[in-house]
Amino acid sequence: MRIATWNINSVRLRIGLVERLIDEHKPDVICLQETKTIDDTFPRAAFVAKGYKHQHILGMKSYNGVAILSRLPLAKTGARNWQQREDCRHIFAELPNGIEVHCCYVPAGGDIPDPKANAKFAHKLGFLDEMAVWWKSRRDKTKAKILVGDLNVAPLENDVWSHKQMLGVVSHTPIEVKKLEAWRAAHKWVDAVRHFTPPEQKLYSWWSYRAADWNASDRGRRLDHIWVTPGLVSSLKCAEIMRLARGWKPKPSDHVPVLVDLG
Repeated sequence: MRIATWNINSVRLRIGLVERLIDEHKPDVICLQETKTIDDTFPRAAFVAKGYKHQHILGMKSYNGVAILSRLPLAKTGARNWQQREDCRHIFAELPNGIEVHCCYVPAGGDIPDPKANAKFAHKLGFLDEMAVWWKSRRDKTKAKILVGDLNVAPLENDVWSHKQMLGVVSHTPIEVKKLEAWRAAHKWVDAVRHFTPPEQKLYSWWSYRAADWNASDRGRRLDHIWVTPGLVSSLKCAEIMRLARGWKPKPSDHVPVLVDLG
């Protein structure tokens, strides 16, 4: 099984790019974040035409939004709200093999890494805390789960272009890294991408639109993740961050797809 996650930054604007992903890489399950459309205008038919007739979506106008698109039947679908907001950031579904897939979009947190001065950052920290508490309550040894999405935190030193210069920048601050690690540890999640790529190697999934030449400057961050429960580690076959998709035309997303294969 191949699972893909991608912050698409408007699924209607970039449906052609998702179709290219499908044509070239043929994932069995695609999880999207920042779909930025209400459910009634989600391009369901385009995905059905590509073989993804099983769909679980949750969207809102212009912001956020998550989707699970699958060639395989989906059961026990659901959604959760966090921080007392109905802002379309977390959905889940069960695959025929019993694996539970969660698609998440963590708040970005604004620009100022101070929860007192920046309500968006306070919201992000609270979101991460709440996730850790909830996932700890759901820890069990038998249920296989995969959690994917734009978690908006680059946790390792080599998940950013410069650890030293990024320590004070939202997405790599010590408090965010600490809280993301608490969430990961709460359910004993395994980072599927870093399972194959050593922590000494630079690895990014996002490059800012502000860069005149994103590829030349290469000031990236690894914000997009795929985590699996320990029982699935032996099933992991390979992982890939599709760097070249940052240059796909027209109008690329600032994030690229992340793929993991399980056998």
